[in-house]
Amino acid sequence: MTGEFGFGQPHGGVIQTAFVVTDLREAVDFWTGDLRAGPFFHFPEWRGGDPVYRGRPSTAAVTIAMGFAGRMQIELIQPLDDEPSVYKELLDRSGPGFHHLGVASEDIDADVARYEKDGWTLAFRAGVGNGEVAYLDGGPARPGMIELIEASPGLDASFTAMWRASLDWDGTDPLRPR
Repeated sequence: MTGEFGFGQPHGGVIQTAFVVTDLREAVDFWTGDLRAGPFFHFPEWRGGDPVYRGRPSTAAVTIAMGFAGRMQIELIQPLDDEPSVYKELLDRSGPGFHHLGVASEDIDADVARYEKDGWTLAFRAGVGNGEVAYLDGGPARPGMIELIEASPGLDASFTAMWRASLDWDGTDPLRPR
């Protein structure tokens, strides 16, 4: 794929910036109130399809809110339990904050292999919608993880609809059901 998604980010490029939070509603209030980003769309509980965390099946659950600041999608993730996860790792190590950059991938298997060759470690993989995601951990020398997000027409449609909702948004309904 070449070109751009409907929300203006390039195919194969960074399409998302994500943060782990301890209070999703408080984080949404910050992004919508202080930064005027939004609205955010709420996914109340997500586990992923056949999730694997660091080589083992995962049962961890999170609640997620996604919105746009310009053409960049902002993802806010709050763990809902104490099960091991890539999100809980950050909270345990350093508290809430920046977690990963989401990169659109046309071939997740090939991209995982490329990142692993460059010293990254596969930390998490799961199904999402009609595709999948894979998180790669670059270690403490890198600022966060990379989430490979399968580039698909469904991803484009979903993210573009969220982005369109942000155009001329008047601040009402800052956290919306998805």
